[in-house]
Amino acid sequence: MDQTVMVGNVSSCGGVVTVCIRSEPKKVDLQYVREYQTKRDDIKHLRILLYGPVGAGKSSFVNSVSSVLRGRMANLAEASAKGSEYSFTKIYTTHKIRKGEGNPQTYYPLVFNDIMGLEDGSGSGVRPEDIKLAMKGHVKDSYTFNPVSPLSSDKLGYNPEPSADDKVHVLVCMFSANSAEITESVLQKMAKIREAASELGIPQMAMMTKIDEACGETEKNLKNVYKSKHLKKKMTDFSAAVGIPMNRIFPVKNYSEEIDINDDVDSLILNALRHMINFGDDFINKI
Repeated sequence: MDQTVMVGNVSSCGGVVTVCIRSEPKKVDLQYVREYQTKRDDIKHLRILLYGPVGAGKSSFVNSVSSVLRGRMANLAEASAKGSEYSFTKIYTTHKIRKGEGNPQTYYPLVFNDIMGLEDGSGSGVRPEDIKLAMKGHVKDSYTFNPVSPLSSDKLGYNPEPSADDKVHVLVCMFSANSAEITESVLQKMAKIREAASELGIPQMAMMTKIDEACGETEKNLKNVYKSKHLKKKMTDFSAAVGIPMNRIFPVKNYSEEIDINDDVDSLILNALRHMINFGDDFINKI
């Protein structure tokens, strides 16, 4: 992360802590994302797969990225307005982000795949086996996940010959800073997914969402995100439980109640997005 280290102040979410402040302005990251192009003719889109516990904000993040890049509030993925223990997303969907307000056929060279959330227990939520197939490009768009029965090669939703463009190039685990501890059942599913991604060489990172809901000082001012010992502990605990290094965990706030875009919200999203592109582009160039 492009950062400058400095000492923070006391906040209600923690004591004096070491703070990392972005040194690059929003416009630099925005320009970087807008100018990105894949360097391979057989891969038109960098494919980013979002997964995580129910309520982590996967669909909301897709909408937030679209809002940032288009410069206005946008809605690509239907998201639940309130928390639930069951996944709102049921269908495997590829989200493309349109460039500007001009030609509707012009899109950014990156796509997001939204997936059913991980739920507690063996018969609910997306199955790790289905996420493994998605990473390999075997899951067709619009496939409806079945928590009881995984996708197999004899089903209509199975893609038998995935192209390099169909395969996942970055795996992003999303978790909420404002939720209870992740259950052992969900952690076990995450471990299987991470192991499969590691075997495929797919780069992995994580995003901690709902940072404003978890810390009052951050809710007042998003710039306080790196001053909060509470949020830092959330990231540290997640890193220890899941195994994703701290320097690959990015705090973000999705657009939820806002009616206009906000520079502080945009900056955190763009920082995470730039790293996704970097990780995915490195992977694309070596496969």
